[in-house]
Amino acid sequence: MTRMASNFAPGWILAGLLAVPIALAAQTAADAIALTQQGKLPEAGQAWKAVTERNPNDAGAFASLGVVLSKQQKYAEAAVAYRKALSLRPKLQGVPLNLGLAEFKQGHFEAAIAPLRSALAADPNNMQARTLLGLSDYGAKKFADASRDLQPVAKADPGNVELNQVLAQSCLWAKQYDCAQEAFRRILEKDPDSASAHVLLGEALDGLSKTPDAIAEFQAAAKASPREPNVHFGLGYLYWRSHQYEDAKREFEAELALDPDHAQTLAYLGDIAMRTNDFESALTYLRKALDRQKDVRIAAIDLAVVLAQQKQYPEAETMLRRAIALQPEEPDAHYRLARLYQEMGKAAESQKEFAKVRALKEKADKADEDLVRKMSSAPPALPSPEAPPAK
Repeated sequence: MTRMASNFAPGWILAGLLAVPIALAAQTAADAIALTQQGKLPEAGQAWKAVTERNPNDAGAFASLGVVLSKQQKYAEAAVAYRKALSLRPKLQGVPLNLGLAEFKQGHFEAAIAPLRSALAADPNNMQARTLLGLSDYGAKKFADASRDLQPVAKADPGNVELNQVLAQSCLWAKQYDCAQEAFRRILEKDPDSASAHVLLGEALDGLSKTPDAIAEFQAAAKASPREPNVHFGLGYLYWRSHQYEDAKREFEAELALDPDHAQTLAYLGDIAMRTNDFESALTYLRKALDRQKDVRIAAIDLAVVLAQQKQYPEAETMLRRAIALQPEEPDAHYRLARLYQEMGKAAESQKEFAKVRALKEKADKADEDLVRKMSSAPPALPSPEAPPAK
């Protein structure tokens, strides 16, 4: 549900990264240097390749070849040249950073991390390397690492909304809610009417168990942008979890008016209908929810409950089996299945399910799913990185 600011472009971190190594011993590199400085990149690339063929141990020539290839956006070839340079001279200045950049530009976030971390170790004050590392952590879904690496950069540039968006998402998905709260407050200082920032701050406050404050943020989001996707669902879910079912129903219906196929909204409207003994409406909502999205667990459990009351035992069992397959470690569906088997007269099967319930309860009590994961199955991806300007 959450969306990264559309104008986010990792190019803002790239200025000055591509620097041609100076220490070139071979006299034959002079033509390659001149062509590079004249901006004749294809010719310069051929010249640097010739240098490396004449001297396959010239690490600087391979590094310079990588720079020329990068400027032509030939990042895969550039990465090969940079790796060759580092195999010859592991501490060649600037090359780990350029290698990390080349991998990042290809969307190879995991591959970018090691060289960027090496670049940062060589120069801990290099904020460009730290930023690029944090973005690569995020792209590789290493959210705790991204949070750690991006926090110093965001604090040094508090007005950078795009950077704070990435940091805040990293903190949310790492369940570091204090960090997320701080980042979203910086965003709201720049744009107080940002509905998405109010939503995400609400998610962070929910993670801190500050439900009234979270509700207030979602209310602010709904006021700022009443047609923002998922806002009414998130507010409805917070009301539902607080047992304010009438308020929840109002918000879910508002979400459904915007998106009639919103499976989660249909499921929770079905749950409220079931709780108020409106079983006909419950069946309609729950079947629609599962028709739109087969893995909505609450819909499968609630539908099984309603079907069991109508003595439609085989379908009720199927629904509970589906819920168990989705989250085998949660005891609630096992409990419902045990009760269903009791009603069906299957005593042995019922006892087995009750035993599973007891075993699961001993491991841990069931915790509510946090709002972040309820509203979105994954954080927004980094947009495709733009090419750096040629130098």
